Amino acid sequence: MRVQRRRLGEPGRGRGRGPGRRLGAAAAGIGTALALTALSGCSGHTPLSKDKDVTLHVVAADYGDAKTGNSSTGYWDSVADAFEKDNPHITVDVQVVDWDHVDDTVDSMVKAGKAPDIAQIGSYADYAAKGLLYSADDLFTISQQADFLSSLAAAGSVNRVQYGLPWVSSSRLFFYNKTLFANAGIKKAPATWDELAKDARKLKADGVKEPYGLPLGTEEAQAETLMWMLGAGGGYTDTVNDYTFDSAANVTAFKFLKNDLVGKGLTGSGDPATTNRRDVFADFLAGKVGMLNGHPTLLAQAKAAHIDVGVAPLPGLKGPANDTLGVADWMMAFKQKDDHLDADSAFLRYVYSAQNSRKFLDEYGLLPVTTSVLDQMQADPKEADMRQFLVQLPRAVFYPVNKTSWGPVSDQVKKTIGKAVHGDPAQVLNSLQRFAVSQTGK
Repeated sequence: MRVQRRRLGEPGRGRGRGPGRRLGAAAAGIGTALALTALSGCSGHTPLSKDKDVTLHVVAADYGDAKTGNSSTGYWDSVADAFEKDNPHITVDVQVVDWDHVDDTVDSMVKAGKAPDIAQIGSYADYAAKGLLYSADDLFTISQQADFLSSLAAAGSVNRVQYGLPWVSSSRLFFYNKTLFANAGIKKAPATWDELAKDARKLKADGVKEPYGLPLGTEEAQAETLMWMLGAGGGYTDTVNDYTFDSAANVTAFKFLKNDLVGKGLTGSGDPATTNRRDVFADFLAGKVGMLNGHPTLLAQAKAAHIDVGVAPLPGLKGPANDTLGVADWMMAFKQKDDHLDADSAFLRYVYSAQNSRKFLDEYGLLPVTTSVLDQMQADPKEADMRQFLVQLPRAVFYPVNKTSWGPVSDQVKKTIGKAVHGDPAQVLNSLQRFAVSQTGK
């Protein structure tokens, strides 16, 4: 009998997280191999008996917008319907939940002993650490796993075993309003921080309310923070994934923000420490912001708002930043008393097929997680606007989501990093370092 798919709350927005490692080359294969949806097991597992009916309970985040009515429910309904036609012994019940509640929804289900079979949410590390998840080895063949972009596979791994399956990704670039730049006599995007500060002064002199939009409020301060750290050659972690909040490079980044931008009144009349990204983006779309850091969705929104927008690599301390921020959201399969592994595997293989992946990415302006789809999109003339974000993926650095401590550490960044543009940056970063170290191993 058909199980009705459900949706809770209002549509939310995608959020991404991932570790501080660059993307590398990965073997191709998932684009074609995952298109096979037969109920054959993988990694030596016995195929599911066709005499046994299985219902998979799936919880997924809503990437849609209430204003446009493009809830992710439509995507999951169509994918589940098509899958069920080919696999009549599997029913897929998808519950789509807004981003403000989806993580808590899954957490409550797990604590009540009613974990979903599959969840697509913001983080996986806590569940992996508790032994609640199937590994990618359980769900995919070696060739299929190899098609995941290598740093995303690493981001999904705990003790070198991959439990988190990257679902979508995104990268960030520097945005600027060409009209405001031209009016202020600025001919090109800044490549260094000194050039950025100089351009901000020109914009302010020409009457621009927010020369640089600096969102360090609680919505997504961890993103803006990391982009500035990367511009100085810093970051949240080092090559062995230890926290490095108090590094000299990170202190340099926040001294620049405090002294050369905020202290000079170049970030608008509001307080950057309490300004959220959504507000800065809205001001940019209203033509009030000269420049800011943005993602692919903002580019589409700016064009729709008739903003003459320019896009460039992130400016850095001495030249364009070597790295940029990458974000990712995650899929995971929970172990159940009634073993649904083979059904999980069959559905995930179907969902990760190139066709179904592209359908979701195209709907929401997001970037791929596999080499095969990345290559496919780069070669597609329709993806001209996305290509500049796609080419940044090899230089993307992700949040350290494979650390179980990252959740509380990220929350602490959101709550306190704004103080660094008013007080002593070194002191604020030292405090964050002590907090991060205290969370390690919990």
